[in-house]
Order: sequence, then C-alpha cells, then structure tokens
Amino acid sequence: MALARYRRDGGMNYWPGFVDALSTLILSIIFLLTVFMVAQFFLSQEISGKDTALQSLNAKILQLSQLLSLEQTGKTTLQDEITQLRASLTVVQGERDRLRGAAAAGPDQGGSGSDAGAANANAKLDLEKAATARAIAQIENLNEQIKALRTQIGALEQALGASEQKQKDSQLRIADLGQRLNVALAQRVQELSRYRSDFFGKLRDILGNRPDIRVVGDRFVFQSEVFFDSGQAALRPEGKAELDQLAAALLDLEKQIPAEINWVLRVDGHTDTRPLGPTSPFKSNWELSAARAISVVQYLISLGVPAQRLVAAGFAEYQPLDPGNTEEAYRRNRRIELKLTER
Repeated sequence: MALARYRRDGGMNYWPGFVDALSTLILSIIFLLTVFMVAQFFLSQEISGKDTALQSLNAKILQLSQLLSLEQTGKTTLQDEITQLRASLTVVQGERDRLRGAAAAGPDQGGSGSDAGAANANAKLDLEKAATARAIAQIENLNEQIKALRTQIGALEQALGASEQKQKDSQLRIADLGQRLNVALAQRVQELSRYRSDFFGKLRDILGNRPDIRVVGDRFVFQSEVFFDSGQAALRPEGKAELDQLAAALLDLEKQIPAEINWVLRVDGHTDTRPLGPTSPFKSNWELSAARAISVVQYLISLGVPAQRLVAAGFAEYQPLDPGNTEEAYRRNRRIELKLTER
C-alpha cells in the first residue's frame, strides 16, 4: 500500500500511510498475543494430564503394595498349615505301622494238652483274631486319613505355588510402576527447573547487572548491604524497593506454575565469621541471619506473596562462599540467597 498520497494542491499527504502502517503493526501484535495464549492453554492442558497420570500411578503402587502384603501373609499361613499337616501325617503313619506290627506278632497256639487247655487256647485265639480284625480296621481308617492328608497337602502346595507366582507378578508390576513414577517425577522436576529459569531470567531483567546481586548455581544472591545496615535486621528503604520488584515477579510466576507443583521460595540468611558487638540486639550470628531471612519473608507476605510459598532459614557463618579472612571475603559471605525449590 502507498505510504503517502498526493493532495489536491500537489503536496504529499503522509497521514494515510502512517495510519496503514500503524494498523498493520497492531494486527501483528494481536496475532502474536493470540498465538501465545493458545500455546499457554495447550501447555496447561498437557501439564494437567501429567499430574493426573502421576496421581494414578501413586494409587496403583499403593494398591499393589497392599495386595503384596496380603499375599505374603497368606503364603506364611499356607506354609504353617502344610507343616502341621505333614506332622499329623507322620503321627498317623507311625500309628499305622505300630498296629500292623501288633497284628503280625500274635503267637501260634497249639499242642497236645488237655481238652481244657485246648479250649483255653481256642478262646485266646478267638480273642487275638478279634483284636487283629480291629487293628486291620484301624489301619484301613488310618490309610484313609493318610490319603486325605496327602490330598490336602497337595492342594495347599498348589495354592502356595500360585501365591508365590502372584507375588512375583505383583513385584514386577510394582517395579514397573516405580520406574514410571520416577519418570513422572523427573518430568515434574524438569518443569520446575523451567519455571525457575524463567523466574531468574525475569529477575536479571528487572535488577540488571549489578555487582552486589549475582547468580550462584541455582540461587540468586544479594549482598546483605542491599537490604540491611551493618548488624541490623530491619529492611532499608532501598532493600524494600528491590523486594517490591522481586514480589511482582514472584506473583507473576505463581500464576504460571500449576497448583499441583508444591514449590516454595527459600530465603536463606548468611553472615561472616566475625562475632557481633556487645551492643548488638542479637546474641549470635545464628539469630542475626535468621532474623534477616524472616524480615525478607514478612515483607514479601505484606506484598501479597502467599505465606505457604515462602521459607526462612538462617545459616550464620557456616556456609561461606569465600573461606578467606579479608574484608572482601567477609563482604561476599554476608548475603541473602533466594532459591526456588520443591517443598
């Protein structure tokens, strides 16, 4: 389109071209914002799906663990029953063998004695025969008991084998679900790392390249002088101004991170190794470092940052960045650190 048009008097009229260019720029910005919002929507849907799958995996692992505990209890019970039945089988077999021996040990009676002796011998023989018949009947009964016991033992051993196989299958399923859970947790850590990177990037843009504010590993480090006077834990006006910007970035980040991710901003207070003076309101560097961290947290809460997303910790002089004894080392070690992490 033309950026300028001729007026009737022969001059150039630039206004229509300017309006056309401005309209094109506005349409381009609206298109980019629309694409960004759509991408954010799909990203939120994907993260929500991963959270649902993670909860399902946790529930399955709990259920399988309970089933495995029941299977182990049942296995122990079956083994105890098999042991008792085998002991009963041994007792029954011993009783059967004893009766067989008694039935076979009856002495042969006879001879050429008197008729009275013969009669007594016959009576005794009849009694022995009756006793032998009873013993044989008992032996048959014991044989039936042995057969029944062996059947029960076979059934229990079969059930025990099935229980052991089921236990192995459960252990394999738990191992598989555990692996899937580890993958899901790793994805959650990656998501939090991405948000941490975005948060630190925003802080860099807001705070700029200042020598008293720097990044060390996964932490944002402020020199104590940014927030506090020497030996004090009350925030300076300049420190509150820095925290105002920090709170704005943190509130913006809270809107982006899904509620299922249990994140916190940890505020760590550190001092140098030198003891406090006799007029200090604090008894030790422990108290000073903790009080400074609490002051930062309380001010962030007053700006609207949720209290459950903040943690205050004091480390005194026991986590130095510089082990030296120079003024520069002391200055580096007096600091406030911010770390975005999981609770």
